Amino acid sequence: MKVISWNLLHGQPLPPPQTPLSPDLATSLLQGAALRLSEVGAEVIGLQEVDDSQSRSAHLSQVTTIAHALGACDWAFAPAVIGTPGESWRPLTSGDEHILIGGGGKGKSTKKQPDSDPRYGIGLVSTIPVKKWHRIELGRSRIGLPLAIPSAKGSKAGMRFIYVRDEPRVGLAAELENGFTVAVTHLSFVPFVNYFQLIKIRRWLKALPGEPVLIGDLNLGWGLPVRGTQWRSLRTMNTYPSWGAKIQFDYITAYIPKFGERLITDIEIPDLGISDHLPIGVEII
Repeated sequence: MKVISWNLLHGQPLPPPQTPLSPDLATSLLQGAALRLSEVGAEVIGLQEVDDSQSRSAHLSQVTTIAHALGACDWAFAPAVIGTPGESWRPLTSGDEHILIGGGGKGKSTKKQPDSDPRYGIGLVSTIPVKKWHRIELGRSRIGLPLAIPSAKGSKAGMRFIYVRDEPRVGLAAELENGFTVAVTHLSFVPFVNYFQLIKIRRWLKALPGEPVLIGDLNLGWGLPVRGTQWRSLRTMNTYPSWGAKIQFDYITAYIPKFGERLITDIEIPDLGISDHLPIGVEII
């Protein structure tokens, strides 16, 4: 099984454009990235910082666009907020759809939101049939922090700092027909909060059927997600920032007591032309 995790920064090319992306360009960027992922044999892709019906990303369903380009049989999008982080948003309520499912998935979701409602969250795309979808709420920090975000410096990508309020974090898991259960998440950027979220999602994932694999942007560097635990990082690779990566925030991890001895091979992924994070991938045999 070839697994990839990618924080796609809502499909933003770097350096950031001065004007909003047109629908044709936004679609072309995502389809091009999906084609390159298909060429390396990607079967399961966990996505973070994903837009759905956002004006800044040409109102696309980004998970669906990538899934169609990849030829996936199952995919899902789990919104974390209604609205746009860094601008105006609200948490989900009981009347919102908590998992938007595409393809032949057998998961169950709640009442559908109007297509015009902008959403932001995480997604998972699979060419391996999904037996069941699961979602967990991970909460958020009550405080924000100054964060570095991409900005244009001439023809190159640079960084600028803005204060960002933390949004709710969620996890999305797919029980696959091959016996694995792959979960994707994007943890808080606030120290300690992200580690408690990591403990929570791991406990939840271990209780689900199948061999647990947890992937995503964990916002923890220096191998901290697996230190002193029974979890193993399947790839060591600096992933941030994409134009000169200095630290690993993105991980593919497995729970050793259920995972056992397997052959792990790195997947080398070409430049996708999108995001301030590099994708990370492995083949599990």
